[in-house]
Amino acid sequence: MERRRSIARRPSGTDGSDYSYRMVVDPRYTRVAQAKTRLSKLISLQAGSQLLGVLCALLSASWKNSSNKVFIASIIVGFGSLIIGELGRRNSRANFLKLYIVASSATAVLSLERIVTRDLLKLTSGGSTLEFSLFNKFEVACVVLGVPLLIFVIATSISLLQNMSPKRLS
Repeated sequence: MERRRSIARRPSGTDGSDYSYRMVVDPRYTRVAQAKTRLSKLISLQAGSQLLGVLCALLSASWKNSSNKVFIASIIVGFGSLIIGELGRRNSRANFLKLYIVASSATAVLSLERIVTRDLLKLTSGGSTLEFSLFNKFEVACVVLGVPLLIFVIATSISLLQNMSPKRLS
């Protein structure tokens, strides 16, 4: 009985007066946690953008009865980069995050290349104005919305990489 009463009492030194001796979390770790949360949301948005690209590719292939290899390659690289980015974010792997930045940028470049070359070919083939079909408008909208998203992804990933890496004192 006596033993139970001694356990119920507050141990000495926990009355709040020891606050100056308590450990403080380095702000860098809180910034890492915030960047990981933000990157998770951005990866989800990027996955949604990739799914819209897949929908566009499927509709375009069924409508025109042809497929564009560059566009399909950008979709494959895009989904691969999402997997790599999620693994890098979850496991705090700097190399995966760097690869994610490069692969996401390659996806955007491939998507932009497809739109630019397609529209430039229409202009150089004698067309005075660009005629946009519904699929072309949808594809351009996906890329135009995906590029600013990519900028946020790169900025967040670089911020996360900088805060994950230990500061070197020289």
